[in-house]
Amino acid sequence: MSRVGKMPVAIPQGVDVSIKEDQINVKGTGGNLSLALNSLVKVTNEGGKLSFVPANESREANAMSGTMRQLVNNMVVGVTKGFEKKLSLIGVGYKAQAQGAKLNLTVGYSHPVNKDMPAGITVATPAPTEIVIKGADRQRVGQVAAEIRAIRPPEPYKGKGIRYADEKITIKETKKK
Repeated sequence: MSRVGKMPVAIPQGVDVSIKEDQINVKGTGGNLSLALNSLVKVTNEGGKLSFVPANESREANAMSGTMRQLVNNMVVGVTKGFEKKLSLIGVGYKAQAQGAKLNLTVGYSHPVNKDMPAGITVATPAPTEIVIKGADRQRVGQVAAEIRAIRPPEPYKGKGIRYADEKITIKETKKK
């Protein structure tokens, strides 16, 4: 059995987990999240802890038990604390402005770029060159951050563009004659 799959997921107070035959729902202060259960994994709730056991001895069931455990753990953490990604804009005149569920970017194009945020995702701009994306669903927060970064990815010669706050860009040397 996978090492990750062996560890139970502790359910904190204020979080309600309901397991149906084909779906698991997690409800908390951060929102509601649901996940389709895999038939290769058996999920049981024992005294405030969720345990994940492979349904059979196959390699796929073993791997899926660890995957399901981590996905449900991310859901529990998401509805309690939430997830966030920070992006920074590097470049002269590059700026971002959050207006409700919309993000307006000025990143060197001849026109401003407007990005609508999906439901459950909030965006904030503490400074004109910083973007903070928050939400309960880890996958959606990462996907929205990747889509915003893809509007103007960092280029390798000057490093201008939108990058993750912890991302390191290797600057190339220019061509010499």
